[in-house]
Amino acid sequence: MAKIEKIKTEKTTKAVKADKTTKVAKAAKAEAKATGRARRLEKIEKASTVTFTLELPVRKFMDAQAKAAGMNMTHYMQKLVETHVIEAGAADEPLAVRLAAKRKVLDQVVALATKLDAAGRFDENFILTVVSEAGKDADFKTQYELALGVEASEGEAKVKRARVSLNQQIGRMIKKSVGARSKRNEQGQIARGQASNTFVATYTLLEKPAATAEA
Repeated sequence: MAKIEKIKTEKTTKAVKADKTTKVAKAAKAEAKATGRARRLEKIEKASTVTFTLELPVRKFMDAQAKAAGMNMTHYMQKLVETHVIEAGAADEPLAVRLAAKRKVLDQVVALATKLDAAGRFDENFILTVVSEAGKDADFKTQYELALGVEASEGEAKVKRARVSLNQQIGRMIKKSVGARSKRNEQGQIARGQASNTFVATYTLLEKPAATAEA
């Protein structure tokens, strides 16, 4: 009898492991699909880029402003436009609310990333470290949900696409704020990590460029 029960236990254990593996695989597939969709939407947004000409003195001035803010010209100009939308929009204007929330989320992760980096917390999983720490703040979680700009009633797929898009922006801002770069595997592809119990399911592994030796 003991032998029969042992065989049953082993079968049950294998079944549980197989079920967990299947669930993980399904989750990874769904995440990859959402990521692909978010990237396609990002390409569409880039295709609607607005191009205009600035006088050279204006361009130089704006370049200096962007540099002082630790941003490139494109991101700085985008921030100016979004600020105008936030300030000009009504208090309950959905677009203004979403952009204001996104601004708070990105500003907070940048400040937190800078603080944790200075404290010696940087490693390849730094993005996960920052978002996990940020997620402990109830206000941050509230602003994060507002920044998504979608309701659960609009469908899981739409919420997931919004989440992936925002998470990509968060990852880029964290990386840039500490002067890091994407880590690559032996095949030269960007290396990614998996996470659970946080709002970021996948994230880019980071590394810092080797310091240049003094002559």
